[in-house]
Amino acid sequence: MITFLRFARAHTVVGTSLSLLALYLMAARSVGEHDWLLLGWSLLSCLAANVYITGLNQLTDIDIDRINKPYLPLASGAYSVQTGRLIVLVSLALALVTALLYWPWLTLTVYLSLALGTAYSLPPIRLKRFHFWAAFCIIAVRGLIVNILLYLHFRTALGGGAQVQTTLVLLTIIIFIFGLVIAWFKDLPDTEGDAAHGIRTLSLIKNRTWVFRWGTRLLFATLVGVTGYCFWLGKTGLGLAHLPMIALFLFYARGADLENQSSIARFYQGTWRVFFGVYIIYALLG
Repeated sequence: MITFLRFARAHTVVGTSLSLLALYLMAARSVGEHDWLLLGWSLLSCLAANVYITGLNQLTDIDIDRINKPYLPLASGAYSVQTGRLIVLVSLALALVTALLYWPWLTLTVYLSLALGTAYSLPPIRLKRFHFWAAFCIIAVRGLIVNILLYLHFRTALGGGAQVQTTLVLLTIIIFIFGLVIAWFKDLPDTEGDAAHGIRTLSLIKNRTWVFRWGTRLLFATLVGVTGYCFWLGKTGLGLAHLPMIALFLFYARGADLENQSSIARFYQGTWRVFFGVYIIYALLG
């Protein structure tokens, strides 16, 4: 199970699960209805897509991961290439079939995510080679497709209209910026392998310090801005709930040592924990 979670990239699985739960609860509160089977099928479809995307990326990055992430199953030899391909193909089939259960919003969510995930990793397109398009893929999926289309999926399936609420807009703004920053930060510890294999990340085009400085500033400004807007709207509880997330992000940022690989990795994982926390806030108060 641990090996599989490494293959699926556990932090992305948690992020996908929390995002679906939050969006479902937001839609359910708005409509005043619940359907847990709807959530279950949607979660299965999106998690299958998640495993396909992360698994495909590892299948195409084995040599790079032997330098950057030697603990991953394919790079370490814990999984054979044949096993990796089997998991990826089964996950793809499962995602494609289950997404058809709820047309059109779940289908669009999953199919668009699969398409961008494939274009991100698979030659000859392999958008991850270019920092702009790599960031675009992550922003589009995490920031826009998941939040907007899945919310519409849940709301319409529960009997409501295809409408968005103010708190969804606020959540989407935060996660949009998170998507950009995660796209930048994920390459901070990987410069050696990326340089050896011609992956032109922003950390190589600029440098680690530039990426860290501007990424932290952008995310901090976004969190502060949304928090202030919540107070201005009179959503005091939601505004107050953002404050621990701001403090937690500053804690991780101030503890980051860009000359230490372990410290960079901790900072990156810490950024994901703040990401999780934001979804928990909106699951409860959004």
